[in-house]
Amino acid sequence: MLNVAQQFAHTLKEIGVRFVFGVPSGNMIDYIEALRQENGIDFILVGHEATAAVMADVCGRLTGVPGVCFATFGPGATNLTTGVGGAFLDRSPLLAFTDEMTDELLNRTVQMNINHQQLFFPITKWTTRVTAENFGEIILKAAGIAHAETPGPVHIGVPAGIGLRKVGEARSTIDYLRLEKKRWAPIVAGQIDKITALLKKSKKPVLAVGLSAVRAGVKDLLIQLADKFQIPVVLTPMAKGMFPENHPLYAGVLFHALSDSVAETYRQADLALGLGYDPVEFSYEDWMPNVPLIHFDSKEADVDTSQIREVLNVVGSIENSLEELLKMEMPVKNWELEMLQERKSRLFQKLRPEAGSFGPLAVIDELRTILPQEGILTVDVGAHLHLIGQQWQTPEPQKLLMTNGWSSMGFAFPAALAAKLCHPDLPVVAVMGDGGFLMTVGELATAKRLNLKIVFIVMYDNSLSLIRIKQSKKDFDNSYGTELNELPPEPTNHYFGVPVIRVTDQKSYKEALKYAFDFDGAIVIEAVIDGSEYDELVLKSNK
Repeated sequence: MLNVAQQFAHTLKEIGVRFVFGVPSGNMIDYIEALRQENGIDFILVGHEATAAVMADVCGRLTGVPGVCFATFGPGATNLTTGVGGAFLDRSPLLAFTDEMTDELLNRTVQMNINHQQLFFPITKWTTRVTAENFGEIILKAAGIAHAETPGPVHIGVPAGIGLRKVGEARSTIDYLRLEKKRWAPIVAGQIDKITALLKKSKKPVLAVGLSAVRAGVKDLLIQLADKFQIPVVLTPMAKGMFPENHPLYAGVLFHALSDSVAETYRQADLALGLGYDPVEFSYEDWMPNVPLIHFDSKEADVDTSQIREVLNVVGSIENSLEELLKMEMPVKNWELEMLQERKSRLFQKLRPEAGSFGPLAVIDELRTILPQEGILTVDVGAHLHLIGQQWQTPEPQKLLMTNGWSSMGFAFPAALAAKLCHPDLPVVAVMGDGGFLMTVGELATAKRLNLKIVFIVMYDNSLSLIRIKQSKKDFDNSYGTELNELPPEPTNHYFGVPVIRVTDQKSYKEALKYAFDFDGAIVIEAVIDGSEYDELVLKSNK
């Protein structure tokens, strides 16, 4: 006969969960012990609850199985919300468990006691509180909700003291294990007629591909569609890898570096086709010209209809929609391929580092030459993300991991830990600015304890560069509140037992990369760069 904690561990393992991330509480020790006894699922101790939630988010993204994290009352729960919010707006399946007071104390004034249900309500798909009797059932229901389109987090409050209560045999996971995505009917004839009419009228349509298309797994169909009708493709940042950068119809990434150059193409469009386009990254009206929109997704487009007046929503399976579009026959469109190629060439040329320079472009460019194509790069929020989002050649989706819906600093470090746990045989690199590194440096102890072979690259320019540039654009003092100046004059040789190499030029950086990729364990490269390079590349106009 199982107790509640054992049922918790067994049920999570049965639905495919491999790791539970968290910082232990006194109430949680029963659940940690159950995880220890249950072969095939592990509890991973981290330094901060936000790390636990980000790691759960990334595990959910990479595996499709909800990631799991656990935190204690009050401050543990509030710390957890940073990563849970990320899973909510970056669309990752996640289960967040927190301690809660017993029924008789729930509404009393008690140390560490706040209303966790209200806390998690705005950043989850569902929040609930379990009993000993329904724990297994609730986990399965929560996993189904988290996994269903659009994926996201579910919060489960666990009353203190129920872990050792007997509950009988393990609940069946059959309902969750057989969970299938909603079956959508093909596009109806009336919609096909409207789509055909708009496409036939259009001379220069553009395809905008977003995060939902990544989950739909429609890369091959997308390439077929672009090729058949000769339509250029722009991507949202989190859709990187959905369309090859070397393809003649690739036009760039929205919202990131040199967005004004990317805009040269879509400004000419007379029709926009949004494919799995999730405005959580970047709203349609912030970049689209005043043209009709056909939106293909599992839910209707969220648009300002005063700015985009003609919207055709094709709600259903993105895969089905693409298959129907590929059946249509019409002449190829009137884009000048040579002009698209020349424009893209200019875009990437501007993102090449100048000879002898050592700025963020050089750091990114050299890293791309050494990181194998199957490797995973995680990136923090900051000016460097805008460069990487445009510059980084990404062979497949989920090879470049970022947060763009939630956009929380401190993402890259825990994301790299999770990526390495999920794919231990793949090389993993994390790139962050000095600001993001300050937020998460303590997790080097986690990387060391878990013996994870990860290269952490910190771009030191002693500033919150993205904020500094925004201050400059408003003619504000761009040193106030953004200067970090935390880099000691003499380099250290380790943080928490993890080796550190400081580099200040291209030659030493190249040598450090080679050493780091050969090193058997976590290692940090401090790249001291000239941050002024950002100024002419990021935060350009999108229209």
